Amino acid sequence: MIAFLAEKFIKNSKNYGDAAVRGAYGALIGALFILLNALLFSAKLAAGLISRSVSVTADAFNNLSDAGSSVITLLGFKLASQKPDTEHPFGHGRLEYIAGLLVSAAIILMGFELFKTSVGRILHPAETVLSPLSAAILALSVAVKLYMALSSGRYARLLASPALRAVSRDSFSDCAATLLVLIGAIISRFTGLLLDGWIGALVSLFVLYSGISSGRETIAPLLGQMPDKEFVQKVRSIVLSEKRITGLHDLVIHDYGPGRRMISLHAEVPVEKGDDFFKIHEIIDETERRLTSELGCSATIHLDPTAPGDGRTERLRAKTLAALAEIDPALTLHDFRIVPGERQTTLVFDVVMPFELKMSENEVVSRISAAVSGFEGEGCRAVVTVDRPLA
Repeated sequence: MIAFLAEKFIKNSKNYGDAAVRGAYGALIGALFILLNALLFSAKLAAGLISRSVSVTADAFNNLSDAGSSVITLLGFKLASQKPDTEHPFGHGRLEYIAGLLVSAAIILMGFELFKTSVGRILHPAETVLSPLSAAILALSVAVKLYMALSSGRYARLLASPALRAVSRDSFSDCAATLLVLIGAIISRFTGLLLDGWIGALVSLFVLYSGISSGRETIAPLLGQMPDKEFVQKVRSIVLSEKRITGLHDLVIHDYGPGRRMISLHAEVPVEKGDDFFKIHEIIDETERRLTSELGCSATIHLDPTAPGDGRTERLRAKTLAALAEIDPALTLHDFRIVPGERQTTLVFDVVMPFELKMSENEVVSRISAAVSGFEGEGCRAVVTVDRPLA
């Protein structure tokens, strides 16, 4: 249904990375889901009142909260698609993360209220009546919610949307919860067991889990998280495909909302006597253009000219790498150079230290210094800068 409507009402509907297209999809999906949730709420509320079931009524109000969440999602997409301005030069893309967070908060609040109502029914059980009409409404609701979960999940992937991921997760939770309500009502109908309160409590736990999980997903990009490995690999592949660039480091990826990434990195280019710096600069500019066009992001590359290594530099670099591997195989280095002196040789380099490494930075530097001091007859010392991997 969404694909059909998109073809009719969204221009360039396959260009999922475009901000205007993403906003149009958000408005379309939000409006459709508001309508579906409003219809489900009305039908379930009628079924709950007829059957005198707190779990069915609670499930109805859960759909009402979903309609409110769809309003938030729609507004989030609309606001996030606004163009950059003087106060927000990087755009408004993070508003979509905030919309996802508000959806999660609404889900958690509703889950808590459902739990309180269900506990009251457990303490004061009452008989419920499952009519064929109520059963049909619940069965139809399961099918509708399954459709909403699958479709929002598909477009969450296509649009890289955390808000739609939250909606998809919530819809799957609602589907399972409504199915649980239906099964519980059928069991109560044929066994006489008063399960309504217990089923309602289980439904509320589904809702709470869904809200908490979605909240964690949307908070992470707001706080700043590591980019996915596939995207980092694409960046490295593009940069290192240029023959003159022999390495890269200090890669930083800033996320200002879906489709709004900024990349900065240092590219290592060996420079020999007679090289034309204007031509090297042109190589860097072309690499930036490729990153922008192929990955849909803004890219800035800092040129790190390196001298072709002489025999001694390469030998000391190899020995330093071996020393790092003995300390921890996860340690890597870059920007390695030597400064010869009358009494000793200074090795200057940066060490990339993973966050999961148990040692402190001081301990790592101390162990590196101790290892380097034994190079070439006690004649070396290390000047180490510790980096953390940002991508």
